[in-house]
Amino acid sequence: MHHFVENLKAACATQRSISHICREIGLNRQQFNRYTSGETRPSAHNLARIASFFDLSAADFSLAPAAFANRLHKPERGGSEGSDLFKGFPGDLAALRRHAGYYQTYHLSPSWPDMVVCSCSRLYEAGGLMHVTSIERIRDADNSIEQHSKYAGLASFSRNRIFIYERARGRSAMLSQTILLPFELHQKVYLRGTTMGVSWRKENLPYASRMIWRHVGAEPDLRQLLSRCGVVPFSSRQLPPTVRSYLEAAGTSVMAVPSDY
Repeated sequence: MHHFVENLKAACATQRSISHICREIGLNRQQFNRYTSGETRPSAHNLARIASFFDLSAADFSLAPAAFANRLHKPERGGSEGSDLFKGFPGDLAALRRHAGYYQTYHLSPSWPDMVVCSCSRLYEAGGLMHVTSIERIRDADNSIEQHSKYAGLASFSRNRIFIYERARGRSAMLSQTILLPFELHQKVYLRGTTMGVSWRKENLPYASRMIWRHVGAEPDLRQLLSRCGVVPFSSRQLPPTVRSYLEAAGTSVMAVPSDY
């Protein structure tokens, strides 16, 4: 961050005023002045917000001034649409932090009719953003199927809702979206909502179904958490009553889009 102040001033010079920058980013003017004077450095979260406003990465502010000027006028990112989308993350990070930790997740899938898919996910903060990693392990001995999938993505918090976008790792990567909200404003054990993705079986149909996350703490027994991943019937004792009730309210059906839609 040796060149941070000089680079920040150069970036600000491309805008009509410091006040405009502060309004757009949502930062206090006096706080921002302390950044440009070198009195203090922004937190990782605020640095990410500043960088996003200028269509840069946080690391760009550590570049030598000449290299920074080149990046400032020739950003690597795509059009403004992509930049505007990225500005939606992490949203209200302070509100999102209270939901950080590990979760056992449950949802319905057309690949496994009349069953509940149990997986695990983790929400954690890094670099001013809230990241998501998920693992799905499915074993079907009767059909000689063993499926291990890993996902990585980002989460955003807005209007008491958590928006999660994930991408599967591997050659056949797919994208999925999940929207969650607490059962009650100050309750964080269960997060309920909807997930949308593409079925692994059933002709790879896109689908939407109910999903519910159960918070299991910041440092759970990871081996035990993974052992509970798989597909189970609605009658399984593994399903907490709250989970069973929420998923049963939707029936065992999942809304899928026909391949010739």
